[in-house]
Amino acid sequence: MIMSSYAYYGAAEYDLSRAAAQRFIEFYPSDQDTSYARYLIALGWYDQIVDVGRDQDSTFNALQALREIIERHPDSEYARDAELKFDFAINHLAGKEMEIGRYYLKRGHYLAAVNRFKAVVDTYETSSHTEEALHRMVEAYMALGLDEDARRAAVLLGHNFPSSPWYRDTFALIETDGDRNASGDGTLIGAIWRQVVRGRWL
Repeated sequence: MIMSSYAYYGAAEYDLSRAAAQRFIEFYPSDQDTSYARYLIALGWYDQIVDVGRDQDSTFNALQALREIIERHPDSEYARDAELKFDFAINHLAGKEMEIGRYYLKRGHYLAAVNRFKAVVDTYETSSHTEEALHRMVEAYMALGLDEDARRAAVLLGHNFPSSPWYRDTFALIETDGDRNASGDGTLIGAIWRQVVRGRWL
């Protein structure tokens, strides 16, 4: 069963590969090759991950299968690769949210955009898209006239990513907004800068 699963995987017959691997797990749940069977299941989903413009069911399934390897077989030879692939899949889903959020932002649907960017920050906070998501939230909040929310997002970005180019862009964006200036005397930019310096987390 385990070899047939491997053969099906090699032939890109992913459904058959996962079915054979699942049968192996059900028949031999304590076998030392159970970790490999789960790895083949995860690979079958992982190899079917498509670009962010399409349905992401395979990505969600890959995440679930990879998590099982990480949690059930942390000392196996497959755990490290599963962790790397898990991080990639997280980034992929965050990228999907960012694509949709940018689409909404560009078309002036600011609340819808905020929801997508907030999902990245809240759900995929370890992804490489978090910095941009916070910056885009500032853009959307400012477009809505929600200065307090923009300030909070900017402070969070500055607190966690002070050297990020996205934070520099955020700082410049707020600094040049309307009649505000960089003096720090009661202005939005001054409030943000003071709280970042103090290390406040809002």
